[in-house]
Amino acid sequence: MKNPEAANHSTGRSQYLDDIPALKNTLYGVIFGSPSAHGRIISLDISGALAATGVNAVFTKSDIPGKNDIGGIIPDETLFADEEVHYLGQPVALVVADSEYAARKAAKLIRVSIEELEPVTDPRVAKEKGHLLIPSRTFRMGDVAAAWNECDIVIEGRADCGAQEHLYLETQGAYSWPGDNGAIIIHSSTQSPTLVQKVAARVLALPMNMVEVDVARLGGAFGGKEDQATFVAVMTALAASLLQRPVKITLSRGDDMRMTGKRHPYSADFRIGLTNDYRIKAYSAVLYQNGGAAADLSPAIMERTLFHSTNAYFIPNTEVTVHSCRTNIPPNTAFRGFGAPQGMFVIESAIAKAAAELKVPARIIQQANFLKENDVFQYGQVALDVNIGECFAKLDGEFRIEEIEKEIAEFNSRGTIYRKGMALMPVCFGISFTKTSMNHARALVHIYQDGSIGISTGAVEMGQGVNAKLARVAAGTFSVNPARIKIETTNTTRVANTSPTAASSGADLNGNALLIACNKLAGRLKEAAASLLGCSADEIRLSDEKVLRNGEPTGITWEKLIPEAFLMRIALSENGHYATPVIFFDKSVEKGHPFAYHVYGTAVVTVLLDCLRGTYRTERVLVVHDFGNNINPDIDMGQMEGGVMQGIGWMTMEEVLFDNRGRMLTDSLSTYKVPDIYSAPETSEIRALEKEGPGLALMKSKAIGEPPFMYGIGAYFALQNAISSFNPSWRPDYNAPMTPEKVLMRLYDKK
Repeated sequence: MKNPEAANHSTGRSQYLDDIPALKNTLYGVIFGSPSAHGRIISLDISGALAATGVNAVFTKSDIPGKNDIGGIIPDETLFADEEVHYLGQPVALVVADSEYAARKAAKLIRVSIEELEPVTDPRVAKEKGHLLIPSRTFRMGDVAAAWNECDIVIEGRADCGAQEHLYLETQGAYSWPGDNGAIIIHSSTQSPTLVQKVAARVLALPMNMVEVDVARLGGAFGGKEDQATFVAVMTALAASLLQRPVKITLSRGDDMRMTGKRHPYSADFRIGLTNDYRIKAYSAVLYQNGGAAADLSPAIMERTLFHSTNAYFIPNTEVTVHSCRTNIPPNTAFRGFGAPQGMFVIESAIAKAAAELKVPARIIQQANFLKENDVFQYGQVALDVNIGECFAKLDGEFRIEEIEKEIAEFNSRGTIYRKGMALMPVCFGISFTKTSMNHARALVHIYQDGSIGISTGAVEMGQGVNAKLARVAAGTFSVNPARIKIETTNTTRVANTSPTAASSGADLNGNALLIACNKLAGRLKEAAASLLGCSADEIRLSDEKVLRNGEPTGITWEKLIPEAFLMRIALSENGHYATPVIFFDKSVEKGHPFAYHVYGTAVVTVLLDCLRGTYRTERVLVVHDFGNNINPDIDMGQMEGGVMQGIGWMTMEEVLFDNRGRMLTDSLSTYKVPDIYSAPETSEIRALEKEGPGLALMKSKAIGEPPFMYGIGAYFALQNAISSFNPSWRPDYNAPMTPEKVLMRLYDKK
């Protein structure tokens, strides 16, 4: 089945936020951000901007009719700065003018006086000062203190992984206008329509039913529009409400990079203990999450870091603590993997350091500790349907890992300026929102009299292909041509109280809700057909737009059945509600069953390193992945390839830098490098583990959005191994990303 959006995407007809035709009297907004990372506002003078040509209004905190609060989880973030500013670029005012050019020009005339306070950008320093966003949390299992005495070798170290810019093609934006009776209509580039609705209602002092949010599709998000699309949307709603005119904001690329949060950087201290047979007996870690100036989604991201801190391994004795630290940079936020990659990087660093000390390949330790059926995760869930060992066995069987190692060793023995490196990266990723109450969804299905079908759900299409999967569900259930199906925009008046399209659960939650609605409708249609044929509904089946009785054609087609059902006054509309069963989690004891199921897979990543220049390229990415019963192989393969590449980028070239005054140094595409076509692996082979998927996955097809990202972590350790081959005296450290500059320094480090 083809992606129903492919033709419009490839011909430029798909409508994004910026493609919405401008209404008459539309105004344009530009945000004035704080020039300081931390300080008290002494005075704010907007008179120059108000007097500028084309300016209609300048809004600040004093213009908010409701609450100056946009916090999604914790009410610690303002729409406009109040008495203090906490990061450079924090919104202080909004200039609204006849054109974006006029608004941008006027914003330069705003004058703000700030009493400078010392900014903090390092999470470890923030922890020392007691600057925490929320209380710290710890996951424990077994008796770590006693287990150290049972270990033959104990290794300690530090691991640091950096931030990552989302760099979605479509920047943050929104377009709002007044509706009837004081209502407001918001078109937002958001993953979370209900969050935008809820926060806009809070700021405007309106009930939620007076705020309508509509999302057609996003030009990319990767988590960056789960929470951080909200402030732009609410600003347009505020201005549109107060001025009673349409207002649009589209952030420039530079403003987007400076004002929005990134993937959370983490710094960690680890300790790992092993027996002589390479079994990990004990593991402890303390991780410092750099949350930025406000909580945003840091509490939930911190939780997922804990959930995935032991990756695909069974470790009987663990103690992992995460501190969520408040710093003076933009609030960091969701990004593909949602804290799991950071936790996995730390445990993989610990294993890599242990392997270096023991002088064995890291894969020996990895393989010796893979999860097995009925092992218990440190958060109390019993591991079921575990196939990480099968993924590794298939990977080894098809690609011969030892032969790859021998080829690399032979290449490196030639003593040229080039070196190769290899690393194994296993993945175990849990599927569900870790907050149990978010795991539910609804779907609304209309069958029209001509047999066409309209579908509304809470899922937001952002390039991941969820609309294609939803169309597949409906087409399969009704056994009709997919051309009959239209996936509507995501709209809070049609489907209310939606969870964000995130956590790799968009297809599972919304697809299962859709399946429930479609099955109810199909049941009623079978009863209608049975009435027409004078038989039992059990004898009826829908197949290829035909009605069959006991497997034989009846002459009744889909196009005939629907109008007949309408004349019989049978309801041709249905709402489906789905809530993931089984899952729960008790934070008071940090135990439970938080995930519907887990996705497993294993990758081998090889790199070629130029030891004269410090440059490198990824040669091969070889993956065996647990897709379950794949609904749409083409879409899932695209997610695999994109996820791996994004993970490699995070681990290698994508480096976000701030100076000690909180100023972002990598705020443009001239200073922030992302992978391009020349960075793509020369060979990428992805094989499916042929195994039945779990019942809680949509049509037994496992979630695909986030798990592939973690395979990219293997590129970091492959580069480390290549460096060690050239410079045996170098003692590996664990500081990602491994940029060419860092590589060059390590190639010639003689310490």
